[in-house]
Amino acid sequence: MADLTVARRDTEAGPVLLVAGELDFVQAPVLRQHVAELALWRGACLTLDLSRLEQCDSAGLTVLLLARERARAAAADLVLAAPPPKLRRTLAITGLDAVFTLRPDEGSSGLRRDEGSSVA
Repeated sequence: MADLTVARRDTEAGPVLLVAGELDFVQAPVLRQHVAELALWRGACLTLDLSRLEQCDSAGLTVLLLARERARAAAADLVLAAPPPKLRRTLAITGLDAVFTLRPDEGSSGLRRDEGSSVA
């Protein structure tokens, strides 16, 4: 089992979280806590860079939906950048691909793979 790590970078457009590892029942509270602690503002864009995500179960999907609601409550946007193929398929099957804004590559996240402070 790969622990979940989250690296954060603040950009002019809004915060970017690079999510790596397994977003499952055990690890979902890690991302939930990071999202809860974010300062979001009207017009900001919270980007979740999922290019290093290895797995996402139903608890992980729930956290992604909570992040969307958190952004909406602040009149901000949420983008899922570079979701892996398995997650894209899950989002399509569940209809959540119509709920989230998806960007195909991590370049749209504004966070290079070697940047950010890793927080477990």
